[in-house]
Amino acid sequence: MKKALITGINGQDGSYLAELLVNKGYDVWGTVKRNSVSETQTTRIEHLREKELINLEYADLTDMASLVRVLQKIQPDEIYNLAAQSHVRVSFDQPIYTANATGLGTLNLLEAIRMVSPNSKFYQASSSEMFGNNIDEDGFQRETTPMTPVSPYGCAKVFSYNICNNYRNSYNMKIWNGILFNHESPRRGTNFVTNKVVKAAVRIKLGLQTELHLGNLEATRDWGHAKDYCEAMWLMLQTDEPGDYVCSTGVSHSVRDLCFYTFKTLDLKWQDYVKIDSKHLRPEELKDLKGDSSKLRNKVGWKPKYTFETMIDEMVEYWLEHYKVKKELI
Repeated sequence: MKKALITGINGQDGSYLAELLVNKGYDVWGTVKRNSVSETQTTRIEHLREKELINLEYADLTDMASLVRVLQKIQPDEIYNLAAQSHVRVSFDQPIYTANATGLGTLNLLEAIRMVSPNSKFYQASSSEMFGNNIDEDGFQRETTPMTPVSPYGCAKVFSYNICNNYRNSYNMKIWNGILFNHESPRRGTNFVTNKVVKAAVRIKLGLQTELHLGNLEATRDWGHAKDYCEAMWLMLQTDEPGDYVCSTGVSHSVRDLCFYTFKTLDLKWQDYVKIDSKHLRPEELKDLKGDSSKLRNKVGWKPKYTFETMIDEMVEYWLEHYKVKKELI
């Protein structure tokens, strides 16, 4: 039985990856940060925890000693680093913490692995935010596109990406960078724009809310489903040669498109409810993201199962069911 360690197992990606690995027969371990409100900390993985299908350990990427302790205890075959301060807009409010957790945290983990578990396969969650506003002439971003990020989060991810390549080359470590474009699901935090829009639209439909405040409606993103992207993470680590891979759908939509489709699904006109609020604008905007994942598709054999539309449909159904159940409980 293979052992896998997932940092940030209680996040959106961590929960889907944990399910995938459990179904493949792995002994799955995960790290969580200590939270004073423990009741909500493991919401996404409670169904796995209750059945004792996963094992949890307290650790923090900013505390290298905790990482060493966990690695010594588990000796994992595969390590997936999904923990981070992952909200781009918040990274402008907490740039130093973002740099420490999202950037230097990766270095802490790499050093711990090098000392304790050097033969482990390691997956680093890199991000399309690393490209900033650079885009190739054909309108896509790929592994060779220059990286000039436009947020503290993107800068921290570029450091992690580069230090992973440095450790791979310097110490012959088995390290893969997955450059994932935006990926969403019903488990996405509701302060991220996709789930924020879907949840608000459902609440408006049910008469629980009257307005939705957003920032830049013209920004375009290449949105895929987190479940598809977690499969890509696993597939990368099943290959023999470490490398860097863009993971994307190759189709982009604007925030305006997102609003149009979501509200239309609920027989509403988004223009009647969406208000522009400057507080949701970034100090420096990232305008367009669209990824070329041909390397991943050709070398690894990955292909997404969800479309933008089926992903949003699933999210709408989730929130409709959520409020239906909530109403029945009252």
